[in-house]
Amino acid sequence: MSKILIVDDDAASCRTLQLHLQTQGYDVKVAHSVESGLAQADADTPELVILDIRMPGISGLEGLPEFKKRFPVTHVIMITAFHDMESTIEAMQKGADDYIHKPLDIDELEAAIEKLLAFRDGTEDLVPTEAPPKGSNPLTMVGRSRAMKEVFKTIGLVAKSPATVLITGESGTGKELVARAVHRSSENPEGPFVAINCAALVETLLESDMFGHEKGAFTGAVNRQEGKFALARGGTIFLDEVGELSPSMQAKLLRVLQYKEFTPLGAKMPQTTDARVITATNLDLSEQVKRGNFREDLFYRLQVVNVHLPPLRDRKEDLMDLIQTLLGRINKELRRNVTHISKDVLQCLESYQWPGNVRELENLLMKCVALSPGDNITRDLLPDNISCCGTAATARDSKEKPMDEWSLEEMEMAHVARVLNATQWHKGRACEILGVSRPRLRRMINQFQLVSPAGEIDEDEESTTISNA
Repeated sequence: MSKILIVDDDAASCRTLQLHLQTQGYDVKVAHSVESGLAQADADTPELVILDIRMPGISGLEGLPEFKKRFPVTHVIMITAFHDMESTIEAMQKGADDYIHKPLDIDELEAAIEKLLAFRDGTEDLVPTEAPPKGSNPLTMVGRSRAMKEVFKTIGLVAKSPATVLITGESGTGKELVARAVHRSSENPEGPFVAINCAALVETLLESDMFGHEKGAFTGAVNRQEGKFALARGGTIFLDEVGELSPSMQAKLLRVLQYKEFTPLGAKMPQTTDARVITATNLDLSEQVKRGNFREDLFYRLQVVNVHLPPLRDRKEDLMDLIQTLLGRINKELRRNVTHISKDVLQCLESYQWPGNVRELENLLMKCVALSPGDNITRDLLPDNISCCGTAATARDSKEKPMDEWSLEEMEMAHVARVLNATQWHKGRACEILGVSRPRLRRMINQFQLVSPAGEIDEDEESTTISNA
């Protein structure tokens, strides 16, 4: 039985909330000040504290750091009748796990309690994510799939030679990481690595960025400036989105590849470069050649060696390795320590098709880490288009195999659906039969993507509230 401590100076609200939570199966104690709340917690450590912000003497906001210091694994939900942004921000920054306004919506409070206590009660299966080894390069590529092993082998074979490399693959697959890996394993790993996005600048600025310019070469050229090819001498130059180059820039790049020389804007004499050229594109350059959009001679010059990166949907076996590596980088950047991920989240991530590839995965994990109140990534942090994928796949799979091979989740989904249909989707009666709270039932309906059949009752629930003046 989970222990909850309510700290609120309003005795009537405390008693009402205590009685309600006790009917939900919780062991509930009350206190009417921060001092007495801390004493009660010292005597009987609670799993969760419901802490009012505004109280005589020490306020809830002032007492929050002490609760977190003394009981670091205890969850804290702040409650207040005052709707000011500053208090909300301050409470979350001081370690509150959730923040709920009065009058309390009981469904909202139950959902918050159930979510925070799920890990303590074992109703969530959590998978630890191993941190990357200390001192490891944050830009190191990871993967155990056959496709990625081929990529790693190709990098190893080509890195020591000066051959031009063309990296292909969908947007977000990590083409620059391949380029950096080639550079780190080359004969000149200490040399510069200079990157240019060929689609980011208009042609005039791109030419100046690549090759440099002399003073007065064009309006605004008040000083002489070296280009990226000059800066990359003794190292590697990486041209991303090379398929976006104009015909004029394609011709100039071809000359660099053929003769290792270029001419800055406004200069009379050409300069030379020994920089190794690595390019990348998400376009099919052979198709662009057929359409007349890309020079055939340049195409063959660029792809002396071709490294193709598979999309994430084709290498799902790499997902956990990627999650661990990305979480290590994100935790360091955001100064967090999110170390666990629930199994149903992993199921959702494995079922999703990842149109944005590894970049989309990184952005999702960044959001989850930023919004996670603890050290776990749970399903409620996922966007709807991802959180429903695991259940949809489970539903499809369960229909295609005999019942004695169903997973526990598949059995639960079928039973919940059967009870809802038997009660004509009367949620109150369904909760009684299933022995769950209404917030829990609603989450299961969303989790399993259960839809009320047309014409059957979908009870309209009114929120129960506890007010505080």
